[in-house]
Amino acid sequence: MEAAIVFLPLAAAILAGFFSRFLGGDRFANLVTCSFVVLAAVLSWITFFRVGFGGEGAEHTIRLFRWVASGDFVFDWALRIDTLTAVMLIVVTTVSALVHVYSIGYMSHDPAKPRFMAYLSLFTFMMLMLVTADNLVQMFFGWEGVGLASYLLIGFWYHKPSANAAAMKAFLVNRVGDFGYGLGIFGCFVVFGSVELDQIFAAVPDAAGTTISFLGGEFDAITAICLLLFMGAMGKSAQLGLHTWLPDAMEGPTPVSALIHAATMVTAGVFLVCRMSPIFEYSDTALTVVTFVGASTAFFAATVGLTQNDIKRVIAYSTCSQLGYMFFAAGVSAYPAAMFHLTTHAFFKALLFLGAGSVIHAMSDEQDMRKMGGIAKHIKFTYAMMWIGSLSLAGIGIPGVAGFAGFHSKDVILESAWGAHSGIGNYAFWLGLVAAFMTAFYSWRLLLMTFHGPARADEKTMAHIHESPPVMTVPLAILAVGAVIAGVALAPWFTGHHMADFWRDSILILEEHKALENAHHAPMWVKIAPLVFGLAGIAVAYWVYGRGLERGRAAGQFLGPFYQFSLNKWYFDELYDFLFVRPAFRIGKLFWKKGDGRVIDGFGPDGVASTAGRAAKAISLLQTGYVYHYAFAMLIGVVLLVSFYLLFGH
Repeated sequence: MEAAIVFLPLAAAILAGFFSRFLGGDRFANLVTCSFVVLAAVLSWITFFRVGFGGEGAEHTIRLFRWVASGDFVFDWALRIDTLTAVMLIVVTTVSALVHVYSIGYMSHDPAKPRFMAYLSLFTFMMLMLVTADNLVQMFFGWEGVGLASYLLIGFWYHKPSANAAAMKAFLVNRVGDFGYGLGIFGCFVVFGSVELDQIFAAVPDAAGTTISFLGGEFDAITAICLLLFMGAMGKSAQLGLHTWLPDAMEGPTPVSALIHAATMVTAGVFLVCRMSPIFEYSDTALTVVTFVGASTAFFAATVGLTQNDIKRVIAYSTCSQLGYMFFAAGVSAYPAAMFHLTTHAFFKALLFLGAGSVIHAMSDEQDMRKMGGIAKHIKFTYAMMWIGSLSLAGIGIPGVAGFAGFHSKDVILESAWGAHSGIGNYAFWLGLVAAFMTAFYSWRLLLMTFHGPARADEKTMAHIHESPPVMTVPLAILAVGAVIAGVALAPWFTGHHMADFWRDSILILEEHKALENAHHAPMWVKIAPLVFGLAGIAVAYWVYGRGLERGRAAGQFLGPFYQFSLNKWYFDELYDFLFVRPAFRIGKLFWKKGDGRVIDGFGPDGVASTAGRAAKAISLLQTGYVYHYAFAMLIGVVLLVSFYLLFGH
């Protein structure tokens, strides 16, 4: 059954991509991809309940075949099924199935729908291969596979230069992180003698304190491996420094945004850190770095989300910020809290992205919120869905009573940061609280600018506003159910009383790391603080944007450079353009013009051809066509021959 979960999307991708034109076109592509992925989602939920709540012995490994055997470098192609895998299976397949169904309506007028559906299914297969990997090389296969599929999906509308540039940017930025990830795999093999997860985890305690030599220096082996692996996680999960590809990836169709940037590809880095918890637990330095980067990203992305005007970019920076929460949870050894937020985030963020797609569909492909407004009465269902998603994202709920899904998972993360009782834990806690305020602010800014106030679209657009068809609204309703109840339903198992039984051996937390345990004994002010900050953010958003955009424009003018700093995304793109892009172009032009053109071609094929041409031209001057010229040449030849004979003949 587990093998079917993984390979059904691959079969769907092959059938839709290569055979749809012969077997029914768009209708066949829709049917085969949606049915196969929905079936995979159903099987994933069965696996989740069987493994997560099945007690001892539920975890197992399915070995498919021997993949590599080269000396000591030996491992199988195998599927590792444990609680951590089961959680990722339901997240990936559920969101993917709903996105597939939603895409039938959203992409109904696109001429290349079979190709799009095939790409979605291919992406799903690669992500499933990543989360079921039993060894680091197999995980790297899925890791690079989702990178390839995301490149294809972001650049799906390849006739748009901006889409091509965004796809290339995502691919290249991820290569930076993947380089570190690859080195981390090499390091694991050097230190532990294996790339299989079980063998690595068993050898970690004995390797603690050992060092490795590199470039003349000695480095702690565990810390070096963890930091290299985390470098890969930073790229895939768009953490501060390697985040610049994420907002540009909004150039792809909206279902791509929901699939890649809500529940699947960007959460791969969080999954990697949690999967490798038996290694990270033995390096306090690495955990500190993870916490610092995660907290800084949560704050940074929230500040940028405050001022963006593209509805999808606001949600994209929200994703970047929420991923920061997950990472600093893992950094304080609250891995179950990180996975809890990963799961709830999948529901409410996919809901927000697909809800944004419904708005864009209604507004004739308009994405600028400044050109919206006053549309709540025209698309009431979408409006309600966006409210539910925003309430969950903002973490609204009553401690100890009830709340939306994001309330339960975000609160336990902040309480764990406080419970770490360390300087880096306090850093994450307070930045997380400030980010919670900003999250609520930009969420209600989005709602107010999009749905409330006077209509700012032209008359033609307003005349065609309509609610999305059921094939798009039904997935929204299903995700809304998850955004409401997932938190309260999963909390006892993910981070509550049944946590130890639920996660069993899939996550390791050492005895001395008590952040999550301390979170359950946090004082009331710690529990209430996120709600207070969230409500304050909503209140400020209503004060600024409740009656239109005038007060928002005035606030932007008053804040001046701070507003521009946020609007221009802290000038990371400009900085990277100055430090890397322009020098790379200059070096490339130098090698092209001077190296390849003048040296290689000049002395190589072009030089040889030019010399031969000049020689032939010079020789052709002797062919005049006059007989007396040829006679004179023959006479000179005879004279030279006789002279040579007289001088040297003896």
